[in-house]
Amino acid sequence: MSSWRSLLLRLGEKCPEYAGNADFKDQIDACHSLVRREIEHSGDDVFPFLLQCAEQLPHKIPLYGTLIGLLNLENEEFVSKLVESTQINLQDALETGQCNKIRILMRFLTVLMCSKVIQPSALVVIFESLLSSAATTVDEEKGIPSWQARADFYITCILSCLPWGGAELVEQVPEEIERVMVGVEAYLSIRRRVSDAGVSVFEDIEETNNGVNEKDFLEDLWSRVQDLSNRGWKLDSVPRLHLSFEAQLVAGKSHDLSPVSCPEQPGPPGALSGIAFGRKKHEAELKYPQRIRRLNIFPSNKTEDLQPIDRFVVEEYLLDVLFFLNGCRKECAAYMVGLPVPFRYEYLMAETIFSQLLLLPQPPFRPIYYTLVIIDLCKALPGAFPAVIAGAVRALFDKITDLDMECRTRLILWFSHHLSNFQFIWPWEEWAYVLDLPKWAPQRVFVQEVLEREVRLSYWDKIKQSIENAPALEELLPPRGGPQFKYSAEDGTDPTERALSLELKDMVKGRKTAQEMSSWVEENVFPAHGFDITLGVVVQTLLDIGSKSFTHLITVLERYGQVIAKMCTDDDQQVKLIMEVSSYWQNSAQMTAIAIDRMMSYRLISNLAIVRWVFSPLNLDRFHVSDSPWEILRNAVSKTYNRISDLRKEISSLERSVVLAERAASRAREELESAESKLSVIDGEPVLGENPVRIKRLKSYAEKAKEEEVSVRESLEAKEALLARAVDEIEALFLSLYKSFLTALAEPLHDASKDGTLRPSGHADDMAIDLEDSSVMEFDKDGERPKKSHPNGSGERKGYNLDEKQQWCLTTLGYLKAFTRQYASEIWQHIEKLDAEVLTEDTHPLVRKAIYCGLRRPLEE
Repeated sequence: MSSWRSLLLRLGEKCPEYAGNADFKDQIDACHSLVRREIEHSGDDVFPFLLQCAEQLPHKIPLYGTLIGLLNLENEEFVSKLVESTQINLQDALETGQCNKIRILMRFLTVLMCSKVIQPSALVVIFESLLSSAATTVDEEKGIPSWQARADFYITCILSCLPWGGAELVEQVPEEIERVMVGVEAYLSIRRRVSDAGVSVFEDIEETNNGVNEKDFLEDLWSRVQDLSNRGWKLDSVPRLHLSFEAQLVAGKSHDLSPVSCPEQPGPPGALSGIAFGRKKHEAELKYPQRIRRLNIFPSNKTEDLQPIDRFVVEEYLLDVLFFLNGCRKECAAYMVGLPVPFRYEYLMAETIFSQLLLLPQPPFRPIYYTLVIIDLCKALPGAFPAVIAGAVRALFDKITDLDMECRTRLILWFSHHLSNFQFIWPWEEWAYVLDLPKWAPQRVFVQEVLEREVRLSYWDKIKQSIENAPALEELLPPRGGPQFKYSAEDGTDPTERALSLELKDMVKGRKTAQEMSSWVEENVFPAHGFDITLGVVVQTLLDIGSKSFTHLITVLERYGQVIAKMCTDDDQQVKLIMEVSSYWQNSAQMTAIAIDRMMSYRLISNLAIVRWVFSPLNLDRFHVSDSPWEILRNAVSKTYNRISDLRKEISSLERSVVLAERAASRAREELESAESKLSVIDGEPVLGENPVRIKRLKSYAEKAKEEEVSVRESLEAKEALLARAVDEIEALFLSLYKSFLTALAEPLHDASKDGTLRPSGHADDMAIDLEDSSVMEFDKDGERPKKSHPNGSGERKGYNLDEKQQWCLTTLGYLKAFTRQYASEIWQHIEKLDAEVLTEDTHPLVRKAIYCGLRRPLEE
């Protein structure tokens, strides 16, 4: 990398490029001197790189803005081109809905205004354009209120610029910015408050008034900006580097900035109602998602010195780094620990990362990314961050009862993976008391599931050794044994069945074909022993042959899967097949899930059969004490959904290919017709058409282009037919899934709920969600152990308040909500059928609430 690129990229860092000098002013001077000379020779190279640095390292925007202000003093043409390009990029981002780019470019323009590069009034015009679009969108008559998510995003963009340029705007254009602030306040008065119901990390399926009086994200940001205004626009988290060069910058020319236009309203104006409103609202929230939902994990005294706006700014920094450096985990961690702020923020950093890891309906990136970032941060700050993470785990563990089921699963997966990178070291003795809790208590289940996942990542003896400080927890370890082959020599099974199993093994060793094995089953085994014994012999034996490794399993299923497929042709038979798999791998939840997943991939088992098996009496009693059946169900639904998603992507690609093929065929046809219509002179005589050789070549091109078009169209038609079947399949899956939930919940809810609640009287306060409580937990000074550590959300350790049936209902309702939320996009497409066949008048209110929460659909609809 050339020296000027290194200086630009490392601006603001204590690094060798700047000889270890961390003074921002000196760095800007040094960078400006080199970049100024480079522009004279290769300005076309500097221009895009500088813009890219500003866009992808947005926490450094104040430095880049000041640098551009200095360049503007000597090279107005270069800076004018940069301003114009930024405006064009912002316009493109608005039209395509690129949220992060819109937000960053508006911040960049704000900082350029501070450096006298653009006129303050031009920036206000952009603010007013977004404000006008937002106000129109939420207007009941002229707009589309269902798209409030976009309107809220626009207002968020305006407010989030003010920490970087509010002071300058108030000083230079006080009337204009006051007009914007009044407009924002008016907008807040007419918009609908956004509820976090269904997407809150801490949420009770029974809460009806939770958060009614709390501010939503936009209202909270508005209050922070008002506080900033009352403080004279002074804050610590945004470096105001342009003030160090103010005497020079005032001499620069402020460039004109063309206004931007917001996209048209996505549909005809007017308020929608019911299902149509819900679909549009869901579509808007997918395109303009809320960036963060704060987690108040730590006590307020950990961040009490921060102004409200400083917390917002640091969160913006952290989220920007996580977003733009998602492919470079070590660089990401390095930038996160080196933000340009004069205060410590380890606790806020942990809360922000966990808010992304647990973000609902899904995090911006795969959870493994946040796992790796946390690991790298623990290594980068070994004296501080590991203790902060430990404190976060303890705080979340204390609130595990109120944690959303999907978040609970993510936390289990993250924590087990995290510990695997640190020799599985954890003070388990602190949690040994969970053995005194009922087997269904969420904290006990959490410890049990973490240990089970650790065994998957290591081996049983290693994990037993890791809990030697709390040896009693061995009770929660998964079974140590391997597969349970019912026809092993030691087992007292029927000798005839064992002989059949040995004969089948010999056939596999003899490399008999699947056809030969099927003939043997149909002619020799099935007539004499019936379906159940035949299935047991075939499935158990093949699984035993494939039990050595994952590769062995795949090989066996690929070679002899058709034998099983011919035997199990309907859902009833496939349920029995799953039962055999579960019996063989009863000591390994991991291998049970893998084997069933692979069989579904090879179409040996249908998703409907998996749903029936999960909701069979064999598994119903495990819903609240094990994640195993839910893992298998998640895999089945996910695989079905991924199939339809892949088909839609392929169809979209083929549709583009059809357009290109049509254009190519049209061009080839036109060239041929043009050549045939021309007069040529051959042997002194005029002849219609060009050179016969060229005509022949053009005909060949035209024929090939037409064939290509026909081929692509046929591929598209085939994929569309597959998609139609896949849509029917996933509709049947969701209907079966919801009906199974309803059937399973009907009787337990009737028995467990009292006055429409699952909370026992006298303990409602202990079990209720208390978001405020999570932010005021007191910590011991040594070890960051919460003083309010307890198994039940109360102030002292005591038995778990819910009985088993109540906990079963809460857990099952939680998973119902989680499934609905995860696949809401697909479910909205089938909502009419769901309403007609599932959400009838007889549906229990808590079931209806769980589904509606997952869809973020108002109950009053």
